[in-house]
Amino acid sequence: MLRVLILPCILVVALSSYALAVKPALPIVANEDFSQSAANWEPKDPSAWKVVKQGSESFYSMFKDSSYKPEVRSPVNFALLKNISVSDFVLDVDMRSTQETYGHQDLCLFFGYQDASHFYYVHLGREADAHANSIFLVNGEPRVSIAQKRTDGTNWSKDWHHVRIKRDVGKGTIEVFFDDMKQPVMTTTDKHFLHGRVGIGSFDDTGDFDNFRLLGQLKKTK
Repeated sequence: MLRVLILPCILVVALSSYALAVKPALPIVANEDFSQSAANWEPKDPSAWKVVKQGSESFYSMFKDSSYKPEVRSPVNFALLKNISVSDFVLDVDMRSTQETYGHQDLCLFFGYQDASHFYYVHLGREADAHANSIFLVNGEPRVSIAQKRTDGTNWSKDWHHVRIKRDVGKGTIEVFFDDMKQPVMTTTDKHFLHGRVGIGSFDDTGDFDNFRLLGQLKKTK
């Protein structure tokens, strides 16, 4: 009888350990196709952004240069999602560069946003260097590249591209995917900011955004 009781106990312990090891699926906290408006977004320069409708499709367009001037060297043209702060998250969005081709042609995604001088951003630039095509940390001083692995550049075409960021604050991991959702194009580990707002934009270029979806663990905002 003792042997019979031990086996179920072992099974219960094993299942409990597995449950603790596997995180529950993240809930959807934002889903935007811009078919109605962009009322849930806060651009740094509202005059540089507009919703464009083309037939049955709508998208959020960053169509001109921004007049925003950050306190430290960092992107100047972006829009933040209002009233949502997340810790762990998966962010998916379709992006299209409308900028003429040059070395630093880019679009960016923002996360861990605390204030204008403290946040992360992913710079998807055509050619990688110290200031392009990397994961960047803005921490009260000009941005610093923190990617541990990255590609030599992002192949921007005139077409839409699907981009994903995966963030696990417990591990500190940040993974960035471009079109291929199996193999990341950038990775790093960092724990400066464990939650914050998210956003879309560019360092100083133009582009379009659509089909934005955010799965995440909400962090209460004050």
